[in-house]
Amino acid sequence: MTPESEAELTQTQDPATLPPDESHALPSTEGEPSLPSPIEEAHGEDVPAEAAPVETAAPEVMPPPPAPELVAAAAIVAPAPMGMDDLAAVEFCKTSYANIQYELSKVIVGQSKVVEEILIAIFTRSHALLVGVPGLAKTLLISTLAETLNMSFKRIQFTPDLMPSDITGTEVIYQDPDSGEKQFKFLPGPLFSNVVLADEINRTPPKTQAAMLEAMQERRITVGGVTRDLPKPFFVLATQNPLEQEGTYPLPEAQLDRFLFLIFVDYPSDDEETLIMKMGTGAAGEKPQAVLNAEQVLFIQKTVKSVPVPDHVYLYAKRIVRATRAKTPEALPFCKKWLSFGAGPRASLSLIMAAKAHALINGQTYVGCHNVAAVAHSIMRHRIALNFEAMGEEMTTDKIVTMLLEAIPQDEPLK
Repeated sequence: MTPESEAELTQTQDPATLPPDESHALPSTEGEPSLPSPIEEAHGEDVPAEAAPVETAAPEVMPPPPAPELVAAAAIVAPAPMGMDDLAAVEFCKTSYANIQYELSKVIVGQSKVVEEILIAIFTRSHALLVGVPGLAKTLLISTLAETLNMSFKRIQFTPDLMPSDITGTEVIYQDPDSGEKQFKFLPGPLFSNVVLADEINRTPPKTQAAMLEAMQERRITVGGVTRDLPKPFFVLATQNPLEQEGTYPLPEAQLDRFLFLIFVDYPSDDEETLIMKMGTGAAGEKPQAVLNAEQVLFIQKTVKSVPVPDHVYLYAKRIVRATRAKTPEALPFCKKWLSFGAGPRASLSLIMAAKAHALINGQTYVGCHNVAAVAHSIMRHRIALNFEAMGEEMTTDKIVTMLLEAIPQDEPLK
């Protein structure tokens, strides 16, 4: 896709007037040849029949009343992205996102912004760090999300005595019952899952944290001299408890930078808490249904990368990041006053990638400056550091990011 072709893509066309090779692909019927899957198109490989997406019908009733747009989206079962053009791929991603929100609302009350940012992290092949007090359903949210994505899920409770081999796996001596021969056999750890919840990651020593973060970055681990790839897609959601600081090992800034988002999980509203009590103490509600599978998630990740970005959006994201570097000429006055160091180039990359996914789930065919602004807080808040003067004046990194967005215009022309 290119920005110039976006207008052509968005024009309404009569399907009857389209040439046979340009018509939208429909699910194959009996007696007709099936179309290739998204992974087969992307890589030219055959996909086994069991990898076909599972279509689920939308439920008629759900415990928490959803927003009208979610009900409308849930009535549409997202088809497999087979042979679709750019505009159809965008519509598939938008519908899939709405269906996931619908299924999660059967179990999770509110937290729509948190869910949006977690899905953006998944669709950009990244990871996220959640910070919130206990009891805000962080673990339930992630396990339910894994169900809706039809992917494997493992939870790791980090403790001070957790060793790297406890999460990566280890080799044990195995004796064959028939021949009696002994050999080493690898037992995979919980990292060999599609979705991994690293609960209270700041409670484990740095060597175990380093093993986790290396797997996040390299997407593979080495045990006994053998390197093993982790399953695809692979996503880590880590949590931190902001209340307790004794006996913890806070992640250093260099390791925090590896997370795409630092997501704040806030308390529910008054009405949401009432609904939580009714749902949590009543009869079991509906079970969320699978919306996507691993193959389709990989297709969405590929589609995100193909979303075009105009030059002025690149410039806008770059200005946000460079304005935080206090010792550079581009730094804004309040950044020079209140920041000890600013964001690095990874912040620029993260702003663009997250803005692409944000545009895609909202049905846009290219990225605008407003998409960058929508994801700026969760990307920048853990990549800038306040100095003592800022702390004394009760400044926060979120306030700094808000001031940046107000000071840097979105419609400034290219120079």
